[in-house]
Amino acid sequence: MDRIEDCYGFLLGKAYQKVWQLEKAALSPYGVTPVQFILLHALWEKDGQKGVELGGRLRLDGATVTGVLDRLEKMGLIERRSDPNDRRTNLIFLTPRGKELEKPLNQVSDAVNQEALSIFSEEEAKLLKTMLTRLGLS
Repeated sequence: MDRIEDCYGFLLGKAYQKVWQLEKAALSPYGVTPVQFILLHALWEKDGQKGVELGGRLRLDGATVTGVLDRLEKMGLIERRSDPNDRRTNLIFLTPRGKELEKPLNQVSDAVNQEALSIFSEEEAKLLKTMLTRLGLS
């Protein structure tokens, strides 16, 4: 490799930083971080999941999930309830306040995606998503 700009890790890292900063700034008026948003989003898709399920789906380690859930609980956006089938396990549920954020936060995320991808044609954006999905979820 002649230049650092030829390193895929460097390029992916810079792209990640750009999109993450856009999302962080856009979510900040709601007091939510990007990681908190993705956890909330997973709960909007299916409420009442176990923390380990959330971590597996989002590819987050247990310590990260626990910390994010602790903060979301303190913010009044989620609550933990004992699993009726296994009292050793908690299920994570959205509070009414957490449910209310679904529409505005999804609009914020859609706007960030649109801004981040505005330099690409529609075809390029679809190809980028396909490639990132293959690379990141393989």
